[in-house]
Order: sequence, then structure tokens, then C-alpha cells
Amino acid sequence: MHQITTIGLDTSKNVFHVVGINQAGKTVIRKQLRRQQVLQFFAQLPVSLIGIETCGGSHYWARELTKLGHQVRLVPARDVKALVRGQKNDYNDAFAIAEAVGRPQQRFTPIKQEGDHDAQILHRLRRGYVNERTAQSNRMRGLLMERGVFIAKGLAPLRRRIPELLEDADNSLSALVRDILYRALQHLYELDGEIEHCDQQLKELVRNDETCQRLMTVPGFGPMVASSWRARMGECRQFRRGRDAAAACGLVPQQHTTGGRPKLLGITKRGDKELRTLLVHGARSVVQHAHKKDDALSLWVCQLVARCGYNKATVALANKMARIAWAITVHKTDYVPRMAA
Repeated sequence: MHQITTIGLDTSKNVFHVVGINQAGKTVIRKQLRRQQVLQFFAQLPVSLIGIETCGGSHYWARELTKLGHQVRLVPARDVKALVRGQKNDYNDAFAIAEAVGRPQQRFTPIKQEGDHDAQILHRLRRGYVNERTAQSNRMRGLLMERGVFIAKGLAPLRRRIPELLEDADNSLSALVRDILYRALQHLYELDGEIEHCDQQLKELVRNDETCQRLMTVPGFGPMVASSWRARMGECRQFRRGRDAAAACGLVPQQHTTGGRPKLLGITKRGDKELRTLLVHGARSVVQHAHKKDDALSLWVCQLVARCGYNKATVALANKMARIAWAITVHKTDYVPRMAA
């Protein structure tokens, strides 16, 4: 046991595989564990460097193993896949994780704290409710079109027309269709209530978080964007500079360089899709109202729109917002408008 230098832990729902290697890269431990045996097994080991592939439940296990005194690092799945040798099986995956942890230039995913995880759960539930509401409204609109009733796009026309159709006794809707529409409308109202509840919970989290309060002073940052940034980026200590944070959000140009000839393409769209979407939407709201203001940032945005166009200016502003958010989060400073431009 004393020869172990690195441990790779391949997690799953119920069966876990552990591979421990020594300094020479030889396998010292090769063991299969059930879920209830994991913490007991690692509690008996000396303090070790443990690698876990970033996946569902990885942050939980990282927090629990850290409490036992171990040093835990989360390895991105794409980096583990590149190191798998031979056929893919659980032991080979665990060995690849152990190798990836020891690489000198390996980048790791920061371990989320419970508070950040709570906010992320709220965001994901809210996104699920919004998608379900959109699907429900489209389903209702499509079924009514089969009966010759056309309703314009959007939730407001749907909420207005459905009660009118239910109260109109002279239309061609049967009793069965009326009952189905009524229940579908009630389900739509229930989804509205769940979304509103998630919004209230997020506002409460933002109200009690000092970093989120600072972020909300940045143009384009509201409760949704600030809480999403805080939940996904944490303390931002994993980034050396603001550009790295923007690159992690996928807001930098994609590079395809060969033969010494650089070529920049569109944005990479790497990282968290929802966070990038919120940043772009927040930037779009700033660009829409920039021509009505005369501060330095608005003047910069107007010049950028005239030079590059509306969409490119929006993404460029989202990139700047990510850099500003990194500086505020890391240095715990307030937003200074004159420095933003």
C-alpha cells in the first residue's frame, strides 16, 4: 500500500473500479467495489492522489473523499478517453484516469461546493420546466390546428385563446376535446408556477451571495446570469486570466492554424451551453439599448456594431462580460464603468 502514488477511480451507479499505480507506473491495486464499500475502502488507505473522471456524481465523490484527507482531482472525460489502451473496460478506464492525473500539463475540473451545486440544480430544473412548457404549448397548438383552430405563436395568445374556446359552446370542439384542453391548460399553469418558484429561489440565492451582488452591477448581468456564472465557474481560480474564462465559455474564435498560417473561424462554442446562451442574451440586451446611452461602454458597443455588425458585436460584448466577471469574482472588486471600455 505504501508504494501507491496515484489512484484512478472509475465511478458508476453501483459498481466502482479502483486502480492504484506506483511511481514506476506499475499497477499496485486492482479492485472492484460496490457503492457502499467505496468510502470504507478509501478510509483505510493512506493519503493519496485520487483521479476521478468528470461525470454524474463525480463532484459528490470528490467532496466525500476530500473529507477523508485525500487529494482529489477531476479529469475531463475527453482527456481520459485519449489515454485508454486496448479494449475499453472499467479497469482500463481507471488506469487511464490514474495516468491522466499525473500528467504535468493536465487541466482539471474544479470541485463544486454544495452551494454551487444547489444553484446548478435550480437552473437545470428551471430549464427542464421551460422546455416542457414549450413542448406543451406547441403540442396544444398543433392539435388545435388539426381541428381547424389556428393560434399565433407565443404563450400569451395560447393562454388567451384556450379559455375562449372552452367557453364557446358554438364551435366544433367535442366534449372529449374540451376536457383534454382544459387539463392541458391546467398543466401549463402548473409549469408556470414551477418556473416562478425556481425564479424566486434563484433570486434568494443571489440576494445572499456577495459575489452575485457584485456581478449584477455589470451591464447584462441579472439574477439568472449572475447565479449561473457563480454555480458553473465557482471562484474562477482555475483560470489564470479573463481570456481563459471566456474561452471556457466558448466565446473566443476557433483556431485552425497549419504551416505557420493562422486562420480564425467562428466562436468555439465549448464549455457550458446554457451559461454561454445567458451571456449572449445579456449582451444582446445591452447592445439593443446602447444607442440611447453615452457612457464609455455604450459608445464602444455602438462603434463595434457599426464596424462589425450586430451579431459579432453581441458576441464580442459577451466575451468582455465574461472577462469582467472573472476579474470581479477572483479579485472581489466592484464593477468600474470607465474601465469596462
